Amino acid sequence: MSIITLTTDYGLKDHFVGALKGKILSEYREAVIIDVSHDIDPFNTAEASYIIGASYNSFPKGSVHLIGVDAELNAENQHIAVQWNDHYFLCADNGILGMLMQKIVPQKMVAINIHDRLHEDATDLDVFVKVACHLAKGGLLNVIGKEITSIKQATELQPVIASNKASIKGYVVYIDHFGNVVTNISKKMFLDIAKGRPYEIVMNPKANQVDRSSIKTIWPRYSDAAISDKYPIKYYEGTKLAIFNEAGFLEIAIFRSNPSHGNASTLLGLNYRDPITINFTTETN
Repeated sequence: MSIITLTTDYGLKDHFVGALKGKILSEYREAVIIDVSHDIDPFNTAEASYIIGASYNSFPKGSVHLIGVDAELNAENQHIAVQWNDHYFLCADNGILGMLMQKIVPQKMVAINIHDRLHEDATDLDVFVKVACHLAKGGLLNVIGKEITSIKQATELQPVIASNKASIKGYVVYIDHFGNVVTNISKKMFLDIAKGRPYEIVMNPKANQVDRSSIKTIWPRYSDAAISDKYPIKYYEGTKLAIFNEAGFLEIAIFRSNPSHGNASTLLGLNYRDPITINFTTETN
């Protein structure tokens, strides 16, 4: 079984996703095609990076992940194929893979150079389809590209650790279907800096928040916010909380939010790129 996953900003209204799948099957009829998401905000590389980082490890080793977000070949962004943690990733070199590269060193990276082997009307995704099918069939990276030693890192929305380690400032990089707000502050970063110190999570002070109080506990699970056995879980619906989600990133949520009562994004006025700061108690002698 050869798996090719698709993550794009195409949406589902137009023909693009169906046509992309058709091209893959025309090239490799036995391919198993899995949709990760086609609702990435247009050209939003930070969101694409989060989605890929959160999902790729659910697939078997050897899977090929085609990322069609800001995928145009131009003078600034070449096309790349990366073998990382025994998976393959195809995308434009625009920083999308930066979140992954911070965790594990890639096994091999190439700049794709088969463009002149395709027909003159070939699109950027025609190139990705050709490479994805080649890799899914067991082909080697050096057949479709020239080895490179570095790729672009994301230059914006990077979390910042204060020089005195008194705070971590991160940013909202994704808002999920439930309106939960995902930041780029990782659990590992938090633990490395916190060292067991008390902390508080402060949301964007400029946002129009109904509840401006800080969060002082990061729970293991959503339901852990129901802290007393004296009340049913329903009593805690609407409670503001923080967890580290399955992808390992700090998430701000409203417990059991629903459209009629609002969610973390709407109630707390938090949107993409908004800052989230964790302040730690300064140790004194």
